[in-house]
Amino acid sequence: MNPGFIFLLIFVGAPAVELYFMVQVGTEIGAFSTVMLVLFTAALGGVLVRVQGFTTAMRVRESMGRGEIPAIEMMEGILLLIAGLLLLLPGFVTDALGFICLIPAARRGIVLWFLKRSNAIWPASSAVQPKSDSDPRIIDAEYRREDD
Repeated sequence: MNPGFIFLLIFVGAPAVELYFMVQVGTEIGAFSTVMLVLFTAALGGVLVRVQGFTTAMRVRESMGRGEIPAIEMMEGILLLIAGLLLLLPGFVTDALGFICLIPAARRGIVLWFLKRSNAIWPASSAVQPKSDSDPRIIDAEYRREDD
């Protein structure tokens, strides 16, 4: 996809969609109620991001204490940062996307989907990394022959 089109879509299309939904909600519940709802979702989102950020940080700490690499937890932390940014932006579509990122199961699914799509992890059926044809498979082993 053309990067210019993506830039145009994000910086022109997203605010236009947000403005449309804010006008629609404003005509139904009123301007003041719409502004209060946007402020409430931003405040609620900030509190939830903070709580889940601490929870994720504790999971990172526990993983490191066990000697494991907390890669998935760190990527979840990045997703929490994105969720916080989405929730601070005024609008209902960005708030919905931000709240979806706050659901732990959805966040883990997004991280795993991204890792599979970027070929950072492989399915369990192909537990061995894909090998190239020029690299022969070497098996290192010891054996002993026992005669009857």
